[in-house]
This record gives sequence, C-alpha cells and structure tokens, in this order.
Amino acid sequence: MGETHVIGTRMPRADAPAKLRGQERFAGDLPVHGLLHARPVLSLQAHARLNGIDASAALAVPGVVAVLTAADLPFSGGGPPRANESLARTEIVYAGQPVALVIAESEAAAEEGAALVEILADDLPVVIDPLAAMAPDAALARVLTKASEDATEAAMHGVAAGGVVDAPSERLSANVSGRTHLHMGDIAAGFAKADVTAEGSFSTAWVHQGYIEPQTCVAIPNGMGGLTLHASTQGLFRTRQLVAQTLGLPEDRIRIVAMPVGGGFGGKFGLVEPLTAGAALAVGRPVRLAFTRSEDLLASNPASGGRIEVKIGARRDGRVTALQARLVFDTGAYPNSPMAAAAFAVAGCYHFPNLDVRGYEVLTNRLGPGAYRAPGNPQASFAVEAVMDDLAAQLSMDPIAFRLKNVPVEGDPRPDGKVWPVIGLQECLQRLSTHPLWQKRCAGGTATNGRYREGIGVAVGGWRGGLEPAAAFCNLDPAGVLTIVVGAVDLSGTFTTFRMIAAETLGIDYELIRVVSADSSNAPIAGGSGGSKIIYTVGQAVQRAALDAKAQILDLASSVLEAAPEDLEIAGDRVRVKGMPSEPAYEISIARIAQLTIGLGARYAPISGRGTGAQTANAPGFSAHLARVGVDLDTGRVDVLEYVATQDVGRALNPAAVEGQITGAVVQGIGWGLYEQIVHDDSGQVLSGSLMDYALPKADVVPPIETVLVEVPSPDGPFGARGVGEPPVIPVAAAIANAIQNATGVRPTAMPMTPESLWRALVK
Repeated sequence: MGETHVIGTRMPRADAPAKLRGQERFAGDLPVHGLLHARPVLSLQAHARLNGIDASAALAVPGVVAVLTAADLPFSGGGPPRANESLARTEIVYAGQPVALVIAESEAAAEEGAALVEILADDLPVVIDPLAAMAPDAALARVLTKASEDATEAAMHGVAAGGVVDAPSERLSANVSGRTHLHMGDIAAGFAKADVTAEGSFSTAWVHQGYIEPQTCVAIPNGMGGLTLHASTQGLFRTRQLVAQTLGLPEDRIRIVAMPVGGGFGGKFGLVEPLTAGAALAVGRPVRLAFTRSEDLLASNPASGGRIEVKIGARRDGRVTALQARLVFDTGAYPNSPMAAAAFAVAGCYHFPNLDVRGYEVLTNRLGPGAYRAPGNPQASFAVEAVMDDLAAQLSMDPIAFRLKNVPVEGDPRPDGKVWPVIGLQECLQRLSTHPLWQKRCAGGTATNGRYREGIGVAVGGWRGGLEPAAAFCNLDPAGVLTIVVGAVDLSGTFTTFRMIAAETLGIDYELIRVVSADSSNAPIAGGSGGSKIIYTVGQAVQRAALDAKAQILDLASSVLEAAPEDLEIAGDRVRVKGMPSEPAYEISIARIAQLTIGLGARYAPISGRGTGAQTANAPGFSAHLARVGVDLDTGRVDVLEYVATQDVGRALNPAAVEGQITGAVVQGIGWGLYEQIVHDDSGQVLSGSLMDYALPKADVVPPIETVLVEVPSPDGPFGARGVGEPPVIPVAAAIANAIQNATGVRPTAMPMTPESLWRALVK
C-alpha cells in the first residue's frame, strides 16, 4: 500500500455534530404548509375476504378530511406486489396489513378517526407454518390474489444466488413461491468418501431491523400531476422508480429528496412512499405518513425466519468432502425472502468439492419480508457453523485449524460455479488462532463454577458484495471549495469517507472538500445504500471525478504558471511547481483558480470533474469472530462476556468508521442470537407488537468488543477498499451458539437462543 496523507487516518464523521446535538432534521420534522397527517387502519385478521369498510364514524371526527381505501388511490397496478397492495384490495393477507388510510388536519384527529373505522371482512383459513404450507393439499395463503417476486429489490441488496431452478419434480402447493438449487460434483460420492458426518436442523425467527426512526414520508403534489417526496429512504432512484411504476407516471414527474435516515439496515427501500404519494394525489394536499413503533413492528418488512437442515462429511485428515442442505424460508405475504442468498451462504465459506443445496420460499399469512443487514447470511451461518464445530469435535481437531483446512482461496470455485477473487478469510482465521482469547480456550482456561459455566466459540461469515453503476461530480466552487455531488444516501458516515477519497486523490486539504447529495431530479446515478457496496461503487466514481477535476486544475495552473502539468503538484490549498520555493511565481491557490473561472470575461472554463463506473467484479468481505459467554445452568441465561471480531476490510479508508460498523454489527448480531423475534400465534396475530414484547439488546448486555482489521486489498475498490457493513453481523449468533456448546455440551438449534429454550435443552 502506497503512502497516503488522508486515507487510513481516523476521521470523525462530518454528520455527527448535528445528530449528537439534536439539530438534525428528519422527515418527521419537516414543516410543510397545509400538511395533512395520515394514519393507517390495520387489519386484525390474518387472512380474510375484504368486503369493505364503514368509515362513517371516522368521517364525523372534527379534522378528518378523508378515509381512503385502495379504490381511492390513483394506482396503475404497474408496481411491485406490495406497493400495489399498499392498502388491501380484495384479500387481507396478514394481520397488520393496512386496509384504509385516515387523512386529517392533525395527528390526533387521524389517530382518533383510524380507531373508529370498521373493517368488514370474512375470515379465510390462516397459513402460518411454512413447512405444513408446502404440502400439495395445504390451505393457501392467497386465495383471491397473486404476488410475484420483486427481483429488482433482491438485486439491489446483492442477494441473487445464481444456481438453477429445477423443473418441478416435487408435488408442492402453490404456497411455494420460489426455489433454487445449487449443486457441484457428486453428492453421493462425496459422502461415500467421508469418514465422519455431522448434521443438524436449525430454526430462525423473524427479526425486525430495529431502526430508531420508523418508516416516514412526506408527499407534496406540485399541482401539475407530479410530486415531491421527502423520504427516509436508503435509495433515491429505486424509490423514484417504485413510486412512478405504482402511480403509472413517468419518473421525471416524481422528485425524491432523501432526508437524513434514522437507521435503515435494509428496511427502507420504498415501503410507505407509494401509499403516501397516492394519498397526496387523492386529496390534492401534502400528506405525511409516519408509522408509530407498533405499526412499524406490525406492518413493515423485517427479516424472515425459516428452517435450515445441513449435513457435512469430512475425511479424518480434516478435509470436507460434501455438503447437503435444505432451506425453507417463510416469505410471509409477499415473495422476496433472502432464501437464495442463504442458499449460497450455506456453502460459501468453505470449499466443498461436492454440494447439493436446495432452497424453498413459502408464502404464509405473516407480514412481508425485507432486507436486513446481510440478508439470509446470519441464518445460514448459524446452521453451517454449528455443524462444522460438531465435525471438528468428532475429528478431535482444533475448530480454527479445521476451518483453515477448508476455507476457499483465490481461484477456488464458488457455490454458484464462479471463481473466488482474492479474499482474506484465511488471514482472518489465522489472526484469531493466535489471539489470547483462543489460546485461553486451547489451554482449558474457561471457568466452571457450580451452576455457572463459561465457553469460547468461533464462527465465520462472508458477503459477496453488491454491484451497481454509479456516477459522481466534483465541482470547484467560487470560494475555492471542491464539492462532490452524489446520488447516494449517507447511512453510516460514507460521505466522510468520500471526502477522504477526494482529498487523497486531489492532494488537497480535507477541509476544502465537501460532499452533498442532490435530489433525484439532478443527482448523478447511484445504487441504494445497502449490500456493502457504496464505498466500492460510488467511491470509485468519486475517485474518478476527483481525478478528472485534478487534471483540469493542473491544466489551468499550467497556463498561469507557465509550467507543464506534469511538473505541477497540488499540496494543501494550492498548486505549485515541483521542487521550487513557495513564492508567488511558482504557485497559485485553489481559491485563485476558482476566481479565474467565474464572472464576466473569465478566460477559463469552470472546473467540473465527472466520474462514472460500473463495477463488474465483486469484492467479497469475510469475517471471523470469537465469543466468550457465561451460561447459568439453572436459568438458561447467557451473558456474552468478551468478543473479538476480525474482518478483511480490503483497506480501512477511515478506521474509526470501519470499527464503528463492526461494533454496531456485533451488537445487532447479539440481538439476533439471544433476544429478538417477531412472534405470531397460530391465528397469525403478532404477539410482539411493541418494544415491551420485542426485546432489543441494551447497553448493559454488550460486552467489550475488540476489532481486528485485516487488510487484503481489493483490486478494484478505491484504494483497495471492500464493503464492510454486512460481514460483521453474519457470524455473531453462530459464535455465541458454539460458545454455549463449548460451555455446556448442549447444541443450540433455534435462534434466538432464549433462556427458556436453552434451559429446556439443558434439562433434557
């Protein structure tokens, strides 16, 4: 890695002060003249034929302007299934589905009116168990309507699996909305070569993204058939496309302004925007729809649960010979689960010469699924890492040494038949193998004290990395500041890293760079902020825009200083002739260059750099984690006592931001592993519809987290960077589960690993 002056330094986030001081303004804070407030009327029934509503009592509430149903919305039917059904039409398909929308002059009037709307519907059979729903004679989750997969949404998060979809050979019900099959080699021959095998069946729960700011959007009609939407969204252009398709309008009639986002983690890609836009057009006035916390838990798009069965064979020398897996993902009311991504991930962290992975997604009468940080991968890791640990035990091998024998390296085939590029999983595991915490386990140093036992576990995870084209501008302002213009949304401090990329590329002071996001009407194209791809894709465009601007600056300075561009350099706030003293004859400030490009009679063209890119090669990121836990044998309570996360980040452009991403992901992974689940009863009712019942990890359960950054540069990322957001959440639950097994001898098979479930396993 070459010497740098900005890249690699610990830079505070540029957006932090406003957020820490409470000065940031979100979509729910936006003052709009004539604003109306919307409140959804949610179904209490999980599956029913919708006959209509009685809105008479609601319309009598002072301040209520309208009660809208699906028939009142100016929808074209051209959007994805969930957008088209923003309000139920003929069939209610989950408890919590919006059926009507009350529009009022105040939030209080809207809330009062919504409570008075009566839904008129006849019950239909409720489908809640995805395994039972696969049977040919099973009741159907949809009787009157159909829904197809939103492939664009899946691709945005980088969750397409590859592989093939076999011709139907099993008799399955129409609830099975999607299938995938990954295979390589000869699975029977692979198991025949195995000296030992291990297998298990694992279940995972539905999990909410847990963002602080609920789903929020403000839609403002422009009086000419178009709209401006101020949205809490992770993607400008995807949201514009989705709203335009749903309303049947050209995209240039829809303007999206991305507001600061109070957390998304994959869950904010246009869920409420079509409904808010349709309501605003229906009433002809600005409308704000901001979910309450309960509405967000009942009617949003969390990560779906499922069941994963895994069998792995290995030789006595520790080499794996075969993997067989079957995945069934509950996709709720809409096809779009991360089943395909999970199918890849089950086989993605090891080199299995023979594999057979079959995946199914099944419609039920639960709410629809969405992406959540590394979609499908935490579930897959929970299953496969348990079986790998059990195999290591059968072989009497160190679990890290066993994994090191089987991790893929550059040139090995991926589960989808493609080839792995340069990756750093091996390096991550090697760093863990010498870590004092692992050495403590190897020395038998875990504690046992009556009812309380400690254990240490290891697990790995990997993320292929997303790809989307991107562009960026780099303009020199009259004040001598270079402005980077992007169409991305800053969720995690990426704009600070863009500033660092531009400053490093130009050689200019960091303080002379700023980054802005334009709205969808004039922003350069960018993908959604998800899938660990923004620095890798938009960052590349920023780097190229800065290079273009640099060439223009040096060319202008060449004319002024009468020196060849190659004899010039940018240093700090000025351009100077290399090797010459700091005197006016040999240098010109960036501010002066800006002045020479503005005003009447200016001789030089404005400095305006442009950068575009379409990454075609993934930059996979891998992580390997250690967890030390304490288990109370009498209650099943698990405390995470110590945590170590290694990750191949390619190049840590801003180590502070990278470490923050990893630390936050570990905390979310602890939630996945020990606490969080959306619970439905047999009638489809949500039993965890508030934070009184939906458990999120609190600060007092978060252990000390050590981050170890491994840098194996990506050939195509800016300065060697890889995406860092997804990998660190993947192995957390698996590492905790393996630590529990190490402490107790009991193998957890359900996520979350609640005290009750673990206690029941302990007393068997």
